[in-house]
Amino acid sequence: MSGTPNMQQLRVSGLRKSYDEREVVAGIDIEVRGGECYGLLGPNGAGKTTTLKLCLGLSEPDSGEITMLGLPVPARAREARARVGIVPQVDNLDPDFTVRENLLVYGRYFGLSRAEIDARIPDLLEFAGLAARAESRIQALSGGMKRRLTLARALVNDPDLIFLDEPTTGLDPQARHLIWSRLRQLLNQGKTIFLTTHFMDEAERLCHRLAIMDHGRIIAEGAPRALIERHIEPQVVEVYGEGAERWAAEFGARAAERCERTGETLFC
Repeated sequence: MSGTPNMQQLRVSGLRKSYDEREVVAGIDIEVRGGECYGLLGPNGAGKTTTLKLCLGLSEPDSGEITMLGLPVPARAREARARVGIVPQVDNLDPDFTVRENLLVYGRYFGLSRAEIDARIPDLLEFAGLAARAESRIQALSGGMKRRLTLARALVNDPDLIFLDEPTTGLDPQARHLIWSRLRQLLNQGKTIFLTTHFMDEAERLCHRLAIMDHGRIIAEGAPRALIERHIEPQVVEVYGEGAERWAAEFGARAAERCERTGETLFC
C-alpha cells in the first residue's frame, strides 16, 4: 500500500509538550500529504525527536490534536502504528540474531505469518543491498549496513507512512548516499516519508516540503531550496574523532557561527 497523492497522512494542530516546566514543543501545526517527503530541519534540542514521539503516540501531548492515517493519536495510536514504519535515531537491531532473523522477528510483531514474512524477506534484503549477508550476525555489519537493515526492517509491514529520525547521522558520505538512494526508491513507489534532520543537503535532496524548527517552534515552512537560502548557513563541516572537541575549542568559534554535537560528531 502507499499514500494517495495529496491525501492527508498526518495532521498535527496546536501540539504542545513540556518537561520539567520547559516547553519543548510549543504549539506547532504540521500537515503531511500522501506520497511526499516532509522534513523537520533544526539543531539539536529543537524538539524534532519529541515531535516524532508525540505523533507516534509514544508520548502524551499536553495539548493539541494529532491525526495519523485518519486515526486519532494517542487514542488509537496502536492501530495507526500497525500501518507505519519507524527508523529510530539509534539502530536497535537485535545483536543475537542474524540479518534474516531480525526481519523475521520484527514481522511477527505485526502479526504477520511466517509464510508472509518469508515471502517478503528476499525483496527487503535486495532493497537493503544485503542479500549476500542474510545469515550474518549484526556485529559483522558496518554502520551503513546496519542503517540499511533498520530501514528495510521498517518496511516489513508494507507501511503507508515511514518516520525516520536523523536517518544518516554518523554515516560516512558513501553510506549516506546509499540511504538517500533507498529513500528515493520508496518515494518513487508512492510511500510517504516524514523525517527529521539537521543536514541541509539531505533536506534539499529528499524533501518536497520542509519545516524549520527551533526552540520547539516552527519558524518557517516551504520548499527546501527557498528556506535554505533564507535561513540556513550555506556550508556545514562535520568533525569527528578524538580531536573533534579540541578542534571546536581552537577553531570552531572562528570558523563557524555555531557548533552542535550529535553523539561523537560535531557539526559546525
